Amino acid sequence: MASSSRSSKLLLALLVAAMVACPLSLAYDPSPLQDFCVADTVSSVFVNGLVCKDPAQVSAGDFAFSGLHNAGDTSNAFGSKVTLVDVRALPGLNSLGISMARLDIAPGGLNPPHTHPRATEVLTVVQGQMYVGFLATDGTLFAKVMSKGDVFVFPKGLLHFEFNCGASPAVGIAGLSSQNPGLIRAADSLFGATPAITDEVLAKAFRIDAATVQRIKAQFATKK
Repeated sequence: MASSSRSSKLLLALLVAAMVACPLSLAYDPSPLQDFCVADTVSSVFVNGLVCKDPAQVSAGDFAFSGLHNAGDTSNAFGSKVTLVDVRALPGLNSLGISMARLDIAPGGLNPPHTHPRATEVLTVVQGQMYVGFLATDGTLFAKVMSKGDVFVFPKGLLHFEFNCGASPAVGIAGLSSQNPGLIRAADSLFGATPAITDEVLAKAFRIDAATVQRIKAQFATKK
């Protein structure tokens, strides 16, 4: 009976330990173990994140970024511009698991379908109107027309987009749950890959012929 009791207590202890350890093992960005870990952008050491700068060399400027008040240049094929403030732009973000961006979209413009493999995104519309949405893994579309002051969240890793459905420029401010959220544009990745994905693969995947694949690839020959 005593042996059974000891076994039960041991099992309970292991379960508690597993519950405590699990959130730590699932943490995505490195968690800070000191007040800050300003990125040393000139270090050649490769780690998961960026090496810390000597605290004696850190200044207030390492925690500041200026420029989000400036409108992005939307004179491109998509009619949109993302100004990203990640750890490369703001070294003080290193190990803090957060970044942000300004999104400018001209009337009729589009921030094309894309994913952030390392981050959930929450978008606040601060000007104009946007039709925004994301695709769940079962193909269900969750989309909505958003106006000034509205907020929409895109779950981590899911394909999403923003389209200016209004008559005036639209602006959004996004928060992302990673210092380096990453960006994979669906069309660019498939039709503008280097080296190229074979025509046969793309033709079969999209149920089109190889000639159509070639025409689409030509549109992505020069990425902007």
